[in-house]
Amino acid sequence: MLDINVSKRLGNFELQLNAQIPSQNVTVLFGLSGSGKSTVINLISGLIHPDQGYIKLNDKILVDTKKGICLPPNKRNMGYVFQDGRLFPHYSVKGNLRYAMQSKSRKNAVEFDRIVQLLGIEHLLNRYPISLSGGEKQRVAIGRALLSQPEMLLMDEPLSALDLPRKQELLSYLENLAQQIAIPILYVTHSVDELTTLAEQVILMEDGKMIAFDKVDNVVSSSLFERWKG
Repeated sequence: MLDINVSKRLGNFELQLNAQIPSQNVTVLFGLSGSGKSTVINLISGLIHPDQGYIKLNDKILVDTKKGICLPPNKRNMGYVFQDGRLFPHYSVKGNLRYAMQSKSRKNAVEFDRIVQLLGIEHLLNRYPISLSGGEKQRVAIGRALLSQPEMLLMDEPLSALDLPRKQELLSYLENLAQQIAIPILYVTHSVDELTTLAEQVILMEDGKMIAFDKVDNVVSSSLFERWKG
């Protein structure tokens, strides 16, 4: 479980969040642009630090401002998939994937093959990022994040830069991925289609505050969700 209770001020914007996110399935951070969704996962990943509060993952303290604890991003064991793939241009797809692996043991080799097959990128292994479509780059980025063996996968609007056909293609892979992997996924979006396709539960954000946290069907059918309907 991810236990987060933090506050953060950025200029005139203030985020406050107190939530316990389950250690399985997909939790979607949903809301309009500027509601604080990306700020939340940047706090969790360690890219920014809270002004006050704590973040714990599976009883491991990532941040505790009262205790003076703030682990750097590389010590938090998080996989992070950004809006763009951020692949190493001088590495092949295989090189990008291997970069994330801690060792080349037989167990990791089996996991490499499993992730490559799951994401449908076997035919891309010898290609370089410059030759990939946006959807292909994102699939490789997801594979690289998973091969780092994270305790949690953070995804910040991974479909936002794609055209509609590529979005639909990658959404199908993500739906399958969510059913196949055993780690929790925290997924940021303002797309209703992505929310209803992927989420088990949703944190509804508005102006830096959590206004709902429930099973996705309950939130989508509530009066709080009216503005996103139609």
